[in-house]
Amino acid sequence: MSLENAPDEVKLAVDLIMLLENHAIPVETVLKALELVRRDFEGKVKACSPHPDPLPPG
Repeated sequence: MSLENAPDEVKLAVDLIMLLENHAIPVETVLKALELVRRDFEGKVKACSPHPDPLPPG
């Protein structure tokens, strides 16, 4: 599969890998930064999600 036809998440991953490798950033620094990014974006997903209806008393 060529990158041209790859899903957007694969294209982004390849771009990020190239950027990080080109700047010779230590692996542990990259992993810590990616965890921060993941938590940030997961928080954004939760903030945008509709709140579920409360359960009726049961």
